[in-house]
Amino acid sequence: MSQDIDLSFLYEIADGSNEFIIESIDMLLQQAPELLGSIDDALKAQDWPGAAAAAHKLKPSMGFFGMLISQELLQEIEALCKAGASDPGAIAEKFDQVSNLINANMVELTRVKAEKEAEL
Repeated sequence: MSQDIDLSFLYEIADGSNEFIIESIDMLLQQAPELLGSIDDALKAQDWPGAAAAAHKLKPSMGFFGMLISQELLQEIEALCKAGASDPGAIAEKFDQVSNLINANMVELTRVKAEKEAEL
């Protein structure tokens, strides 16, 4: 699976601050699994508005870290859920995709964070 991550925007706004990069990554490492869990729980409970809300909440972070494929998948999940989830199978498939992508990115972000911490 191709990696869905481009940290150039993060580096640009960090303006050389490793602390900023570390804090930003930390926040995502904490929030993403929680929000993915919320989406998963909502989908299992067929709580479409809840799933849409959690997907919506996670979406902006994806753009911040250049995870544009994940951002697009979350957008689709949110839209399908808001539209009444006529095809739960398609939503589940997109959720699996985005979950796998984000989890792979978490590994990469953990590595980048450790690298930046070592430079402090």
